[in-house]
Amino acid sequence: MGAAPSLEELDEIVHEPDRAFVESTNVYAFMQEYGIEEYEELIERTTTEIDGVEESGLEWFWDEVVDYLGIEFDEPYDAVRDDGDGPQFTDWYPGGKLNVAHNVVDRHAAVDAERRNAVAVLWEGEDGEIRELTYYELRHRTNQVANALEARGVETGDTVALYVPMVPAVVPILYGCFAVGAIAVPIFSGFGTDAVATRLADAEPSVLFTADGFLRRGEPIPLKETADEAIAQAGCLEHAIVLDRLGSGPRRSSSGAEAEPADPSSDVDVPWYDDRDEWWTDAVEAADDEYETKSLDSSRESMLLYSSGTTGEPKGIVHTHAGVQVQCAKEVHFGMDLKPADRFFWVSDIGWMMGPWTLIGVHTFGGTVFVYEGAPDYPTPDRLWSMIDRHGLTQLGVSPTAIRALRKRGDEWLSDHDLSSLRILGSTGEPWDPDSWRWFYERVGGGECPIVNISGGTEICGCFLMPMPSQPLKPCTLGGPGLGMDIDVVDRDGNSVAADNERGLLVARSSCPSMTKSLWSGDERYLEEYWSTFEDVWNHGDWAQVDADGFWFLHGRADDALNVAGRKVGPAEVEGALIDHDAVNQAAAVGVPDETTGTAVVAYVVLEEGHEETDALGEQLRERVGAELGKPFRPREVLFVDEFPKTQSGKIVRRAIEAAYAGDDLGDLSSIENPGAIDAIEDAR
Repeated sequence: MGAAPSLEELDEIVHEPDRAFVESTNVYAFMQEYGIEEYEELIERTTTEIDGVEESGLEWFWDEVVDYLGIEFDEPYDAVRDDGDGPQFTDWYPGGKLNVAHNVVDRHAAVDAERRNAVAVLWEGEDGEIRELTYYELRHRTNQVANALEARGVETGDTVALYVPMVPAVVPILYGCFAVGAIAVPIFSGFGTDAVATRLADAEPSVLFTADGFLRRGEPIPLKETADEAIAQAGCLEHAIVLDRLGSGPRRSSSGAEAEPADPSSDVDVPWYDDRDEWWTDAVEAADDEYETKSLDSSRESMLLYSSGTTGEPKGIVHTHAGVQVQCAKEVHFGMDLKPADRFFWVSDIGWMMGPWTLIGVHTFGGTVFVYEGAPDYPTPDRLWSMIDRHGLTQLGVSPTAIRALRKRGDEWLSDHDLSSLRILGSTGEPWDPDSWRWFYERVGGGECPIVNISGGTEICGCFLMPMPSQPLKPCTLGGPGLGMDIDVVDRDGNSVAADNERGLLVARSSCPSMTKSLWSGDERYLEEYWSTFEDVWNHGDWAQVDADGFWFLHGRADDALNVAGRKVGPAEVEGALIDHDAVNQAAAVGVPDETTGTAVVAYVVLEEGHEETDALGEQLRERVGAELGKPFRPREVLFVDEFPKTQSGKIVRRAIEAAYAGDDLGDLSSIENPGAIDAIEDAR
């Protein structure tokens, strides 16, 4: 929606869990174990060294949680952390050895029949096909991937790219990379040629996993051709292993020879290069299924995740085995309250942080992850609700953008489906608006499921802010700091203003195990991006605020501030004033050059159904902003569009809107899921 509402709009506790629910949660069990009575004490104990309380502080928590969650190290670590070089380069669990693949696959498949035959992955294709993958089968396939990689020369520390749709094979591909010590590089399957090529050129993998294509809204979407074009641009690939998702047609080799089609009825024609390309069945399914997972140093790289690139070239975020293992498990167990019988669904691609986060977090405990291939509203708007009903899903994580879109389709699409299996709702990626939050809570969650609204990012493969399911909730809140996360709100001078309930910058005063150890491109950009604003403090770039009752809220990105005649305002404030109007569904405010004021505000709006785009309405909206924020911030123009360019996680890419308005070079558009929206931005002027 683009704007965070004011705290006055949110000053009501809507969700108040009953005592029975509170006492059933995993976080309550942890609190009982350590004699912790209240939420505020929980946060203090896990983030602060308390005088006279030995069991308190970051080091105590991050040490204790390893054993508490049953995470297995092959060799014990010498210390919880070594921050001798400052928080920017903290070494977590030095001296220890482990492998994510062991914790999420091997140990579950190696015990009793009940564990190894439990369903690790439950998959539904857009065409209705359903597949299951047990832990035994997952280890079998993971080992085959590992052997296939080693047969192609992949060694510990080498990068391997995943440009793969959300099909069951994506899981053993990721875990097979972990097993051999390769660095997995997941790439969003919806990216085009330039975006894929940029990431390949930066990561320089020798092996790429891809597919012939996937289904989206009933249509086959080719993937292999895009991969080929990206490989040609990047110039670094030696091997491409191709999954047959669509039943591919004749394979054209570089020599011109043709092979038999995988499915004679398919009309998908896949270009082929005999000296580089191999089908999954030949490269992986023919490989040995016995493999000894490597034991790796805690700080050994596990994944290279690319940020959305909304403020420039994509950033390669470097994660470690110990970091993602402990963080993802901690958050899924405590925040999302994972239970043994749960079926966990977070709507995400493997190329976004929430994909690996879900898999690693759930599979650490031998749980079941539900994976869906297609659009959440295809072929009818109740697809998401029907899958919850059909599969008895217990956790649902989804972006506010998706909920707004589904809400607009009407309540009647929910009425025929039993959603009572849901226990926990989750969301991330952008601010909520109160009405959509309440609809999600009341209509989808039945007024009983807490909304675990989280905020962190690719940079930590986890959450800075995360409400616990045992907490009361106000609409749109992010609860408070995650366990073991030393988070604060500060003013421009770095002084804490959290206790004063003032709006300020969201910062981390210490590192956490999963915080990126640097950027793939080097330390210089890493230090400039995150550690240059305040000494030894991570600046996350969000406006945040803690209200008088201790609930945390976000108010948009700080680096998007609009400076009009020397006065600054966040775009979220302008957008909030616009969204208050009954005719406006979404709003985006950007700054553009102005001869008089230096910067002027231009606003784009998406209207609610039934409202017309008129000059009179535009003027009405201009005056509303001026009345609420002051005349200097009254938009120079209000322009009407049908949609905004957004990342897959739902963030509005204001940089692209600004550039489109000004006719400037649009720069890197790889993060944008709907690039066609930019054409509409240009045409609206």
